Amino acid sequence: MIKKICIFLGSRANYSSIKSVMAEIKKKKNLKLQIILGASAILTKYGELEKLIKKDGFRVDKKIFSLIEGENPITMSKSTGLGLIGISEAFDELKPDLVFTIGDRFETMATTLAASYMNIPLAHTMGGEITGTIDESIRHAVTKFAHLHFPASKGAANRIYKLGENKKSIFNFGCPRIDLVKQELKKNRLKSINKRIFKEGVGAKLNLLQPFVIVSQHPVTTEFGNAEGQILNTLEAVSKLNVQAIVLWPNADAGSEDIAKGIRKWREKFKMKKMHFFKNLEINDYIQLMKYTSCLVGNSSSGIREGAYIGTPVVNIGSRQNGRERGKNVIQVNYEANNIYSALRKQVNKNSRYKQSNIYGDGNAAKKIINKLVTLKKISVQKKIRY
Repeated sequence: MIKKICIFLGSRANYSSIKSVMAEIKKKKNLKLQIILGASAILTKYGELEKLIKKDGFRVDKKIFSLIEGENPITMSKSTGLGLIGISEAFDELKPDLVFTIGDRFETMATTLAASYMNIPLAHTMGGEITGTIDESIRHAVTKFAHLHFPASKGAANRIYKLGENKKSIFNFGCPRIDLVKQELKKNRLKSINKRIFKEGVGAKLNLLQPFVIVSQHPVTTEFGNAEGQILNTLEAVSKLNVQAIVLWPNADAGSEDIAKGIRKWREKFKMKKMHFFKNLEINDYIQLMKYTSCLVGNSSSGIREGAYIGTPVVNIGSRQNGRERGKNVIQVNYEANNIYSALRKQVNKNSRYKQSNIYGDGNAAKKIINKLVTLKKISVQKKIRY
């Protein structure tokens, strides 16, 4: 019987993807939640996730310093190796009955290998999706290690089955991130956010009660070396639109330092009066901003997932989200500044949200996931391909 469930958090994105599941585990008296923090989640430059986790009422059991800075292919590879060592040691100490791993990042691969070699059953969320970058390969590799699958969409569930997984191990309950969105959409906190948010970050103080866009762009690891030019094209398009803009720092993948460099160059050269730059935003604040923004531009999966449910107008740039199921709220463009500008102008001029889409669930995923887990008496660690 499952009693101790361990979750490794390597980034703020990880936390938003699994927070609702963590909350449901905590509610169950017969379950014990174990939390391991590592990778960018414990670095100040990416925001101090531990403070946020504690604020939300969770306790961190172990911390692992595994991220080698440099944000290039070599450091990603080395960080995976260091993560494997540290996570293995943590599992040996905590002795979980089940490990939950999230999505498709390099720390996900380390978590997966550690659990598998140590004969710990593995549950995987958000498998079976199609995208660009190295995430595509990691995601499907993790599927072949995982014993339980909790995909976020019907299409993803079908792909997991086609990869040779047993149908009885696949449970399409939707994306746990949508659970947070559903709860936050009931609130209207834009005025309070507008009063306090610009005490953080750098740049102009914006008025969020007037039209604004959000820029959230991350490196594509398979296009390493191009990230700086790509973000500069995006910022050029946003600047040409002459609208207020919240610009977010990239994640910790190979190429993120190039995006950061491009943002710094733009900021110093043009001293934009309508841009404010943040390294991190709290999850609930970000959802509120997505609710009211005129457009989210970049290549973040939040535009595809949360954006579909919220109805956020989105301009998705480049190959990072190629193949991922999406709603009618998304306009796809290449990296050319003029094309980004044209799509941005179209979305901003729409001046309204799109109709809500439940591609990634109805906002009740976490409860369904945990209710399923508590019914499982034994999980065999021996995997066999279905066909």
